[in-house]
Amino acid sequence: MQIDFLKYSDGLVPAIVQDSVTSKVLMLGFMNADALQKTQDIKKVTFFSRSKQRLWTKGEESGNFLLLESIAADCDQDTLLIRAKPVGPVCHTGADTCFNETNKPAFLQQLSNTIRDRYEERSDKSYTSSLFDKGINKVAQKVGEEAIELVIEAKDNNDDLFLGEAADLLFHYMVLLRAKGFSLDDVVRVLETRER
Repeated sequence: MQIDFLKYSDGLVPAIVQDSVTSKVLMLGFMNADALQKTQDIKKVTFFSRSKQRLWTKGEESGNFLLLESIAADCDQDTLLIRAKPVGPVCHTGADTCFNETNKPAFLQQLSNTIRDRYEERSDKSYTSSLFDKGINKVAQKVGEEAIELVIEAKDNNDDLFLGEAADLLFHYMVLLRAKGFSLDDVVRVLETRER
């Protein structure tokens, strides 16, 4: 693959990044020859940042890398199509792509990752870690308490309290799933089989 980096005066070519599983367009960046080479070497998408004036590997600070699957050039050899697997949200806003502003599933995945991290790397400063330290019975009991509180708030007309309790229940439910060795993804798979 010979890319025409000299076609543009700054030596950068557009690099469109597409999700290798869903084919959704995730973002647009720019690459020079060094960025392309580093992407191929480390298998993580790396751009040339015009604002930083240096190579920038997507996710180098956030951990939300784009894991390289393939690279293709267009017919003029001056634009790249990169297929990658995203590790977490792609956009700095927390969205799964840079072309929408919100993504609820991406936030839930991020929360799930945080819960997993608190499970694996216990911290005495973390509420979530303290739940895991108390054992499965206490975690399950907490889910039961939150469910009862949600039911009580459902009977009243205070939307803020109801939504707060719903959020508490979802969070503690996710903690219970992790304590049992599962995640929301596993529950979604069960729901998908039922939908069929």
